Amino acid sequence: MSIKKLEDGRYELDFRPRGRNGKRIRKKFDRKADAYAYERGMIAKYQTNEFIDRPADKRRLSEFIELWWMLVGRNLRYAERRLSTLNCICRDMMDPMIYQIDSRELANYRAYRMSEGVKASTINHDLFALSGAFKAMAEIGEFFGDNPIAALEPLKEVKPEMSYLTTDEVERLLALVTGDYHRIAVLCLATGARWGEAYQLKAEHIIGNRVVFNQTKNGDRRIVPVSDDVLSIIKNGGHGHLFRVSYSRFRKMMKEAKPNLPDGQAAHALRHTFATHFMMRGGNIIALQKILGHRDISQTMIYAHFSPDYLIDAVSYNPLTSASTLRPQGGGFLKDGGD
Repeated sequence: MSIKKLEDGRYELDFRPRGRNGKRIRKKFDRKADAYAYERGMIAKYQTNEFIDRPADKRRLSEFIELWWMLVGRNLRYAERRLSTLNCICRDMMDPMIYQIDSRELANYRAYRMSEGVKASTINHDLFALSGAFKAMAEIGEFFGDNPIAALEPLKEVKPEMSYLTTDEVERLLALVTGDYHRIAVLCLATGARWGEAYQLKAEHIIGNRVVFNQTKNGDRRIVPVSDDVLSIIKNGGHGHLFRVSYSRFRKMMKEAKPNLPDGQAAHALRHTFATHFMMRGGNIIALQKILGHRDISQTMIYAHFSPDYLIDAVSYNPLTSASTLRPQGGGFLKDGGD
């Protein structure tokens, strides 16, 4: 039977609409009627001639990318960057036909990239872009197969070291930088802005004591208040872009202020610095999420352990809490009455 009742009261649908050798679908529903309706719909979909008689997609990946660019890609944000990513994948995979791109082919591609020293996070990000292209083309009726990337588990990523500046290092940095470099550093430290968000900021985006970030990573507008002192530094009158700075030059200044700054981090360490000091001074994690513009609270939770009361119960409720049962002796602690 393809539908069975689970212990939690829900119903699990487990079937292969194309037969024993076809794709397996498992899905859970609150009602049995919903499971039956979904099963009938999927069977109708996969057993029409549209799916059974459709020949293998023998377009080259390069042709597929070119069509995606014309119909979808060129209208997206960061369009040129996405196109470059897809073209690199196409080159590394030797421009296979679409039907040849399966889990094995993708596993070979990942193994090759890793042998070249490419980080797992970069490979995952690139394949996510390819997955998005398949999904977009399917939505407009230009691709009818299963998304090959969807069945592939992402590579396990090594979490990068998160570095921030201490109060002394912040003062050292601000003493080193001058002009627009000083002003953009103040902005990042006061708002937790990413470098790109700060770099794109215009005078018109500062309204009263509020900085409005429009060109953000996730596309959501973000508003962060600043003090009068910060405002007097970052807004120098006029209009248009506020800062004329070079990222590579600023990175050198960051390295001078904090020589042990991890590779791959420079201006982004200022964002970490804002969030870390915010939590150390008793800031609210939900407020921090809104300031940083995280859609998912789990992104913000990496800063939670800097809160003064984070896991303080580990000190209050551990089995050695009662001081009356312990006394120092010889540099250690022994129970009263112990030898």
